Amino acid sequence: QVRLVESGGGLVQAGGSLRLSCTASGLTEGVTFGSLVMGWFRQAPGREREFVSAMNGVGGSPIHVDSVKGRFTISRDSATNAVHLQMNSLRPEDTAVYYCAARLGRSILKAGTVYDFWGQGSQVTVSP
Repeated sequence: QVRLVESGGGLVQAGGSLRLSCTASGLTEGVTFGSLVMGWFRQAPGREREFVSAMNGVGGSPIHVDSVKGRFTISRDSATNAVHLQMNSLRPEDTAVYYCAARLGRSILKAGTVYDFWGQGSQVTVSP
């Protein structure tokens, strides 16, 4: 069973930066890091879970939700089986619990229901 462990959340003032990381373990010959689409979702209080960003393991271009384009960057490190979300120019509306997610395949999809594995969530709070 693939396990995703997140780190890097916290409290930051508006305009600041945070970097979230997510490391995958429990990988097998049939489920390699390269075979996983790695993504980030977030859920703010009282709101539905929202897709943030994702990228596949075969060199495809990453996808970001419009509200974070130009501010957030997703990257993955196959040597450490990790995916990172660099968040710059943070805004109060970015405050949420951020979840790492993974799905088998190459297609980068935005629906959370198609992701097979989830991290525990990491709180990001941006103060005005």
